Amino acid sequence: MGSYRGRLDIIADILSAASSEAKKTQIMYQANLSFKVLQKYLSEAIEASLISYEEPKHSYQLTDKGWKFLETYDNYWKTNRHIEKRLNEVATKRKCLEDLCARGH
Repeated sequence: MGSYRGRLDIIADILSAASSEAKKTQIMYQANLSFKVLQKYLSEAIEASLISYEEPKHSYQLTDKGWKFLETYDNYWKTNRHIEKRLNEVATKRKCLEDLCARGH
């Protein structure tokens, strides 16, 4: 389906980058985000209590809820990838049938 990342994908990338306690710049590079996009989604993740900011260390770390999100996201991603593969197979078979019904064959 291309390389478009949706909201959940971006949040998962941020949480994954912060899973071993990280500073904002580390998260930005590991999640492959611009600073502006990072700010938006990092704020969203903090508001949702998925991640917390540790003032003395100037770093971010996952909350229990953040770990649960990553676990659930991983299951979702694997299922979604499997379904996409099956849908592509169905589309290929349909195209084959359409081609067989075409005039001149």
